[in-house]
Amino acid sequence: MLEKWSASSPVQRLTEMSAHPARLIPSGITDVNFGTGVTVIEPVNLYGCQIGDGCFIGPFVEIQKDCRIGNRTKIQSHAFICELVDIGDDCFISHGAMFVNDLFQTGGPARGNRALWKPTKVADRVSIGTNATILPVEICNDVVIGAGSVVTKNITEPGIYVGNPARLLRKIP
Repeated sequence: MLEKWSASSPVQRLTEMSAHPARLIPSGITDVNFGTGVTVIEPVNLYGCQIGDGCFIGPFVEIQKDCRIGNRTKIQSHAFICELVDIGDDCFISHGAMFVNDLFQTGGPARGNRALWKPTKVADRVSIGTNATILPVEICNDVVIGAGSVVTKNITEPGIYVGNPARLLRKIP
């Protein structure tokens, strides 16, 4: 039998019907330092980060605290940018790109032990393809990361990188 629709949200209704109510933490935009001319398409989860001038942030993006997004950078839908990521100017982060700061050094998740997390630095004019995964690395200027690639090591030479692990396909002049 179908339950009749009510004005309360589906999550609220599930919580009310449960013997163990869920702890609801609202998403949204909290404590963000926006530059001028920024466009954000909701829903998003942005908190404790800095977003430069002229940026575009697509829907279903999460950018966590202590991240910096440079000027004129575009971040497409469903991207996840975890803490300690610094992205330069004029970058493009495609749909579903993921950044990682925990390398499971102890055999499992750091479980909030921030001392085990590592930073990521993406320089200027870097394009990261759809569903790419970026581990804690440094990426130099003028790099293209192919769709689905996994970046496991620093990239110090401009070029196009593809694969798992990502390798130089060809140099960019």
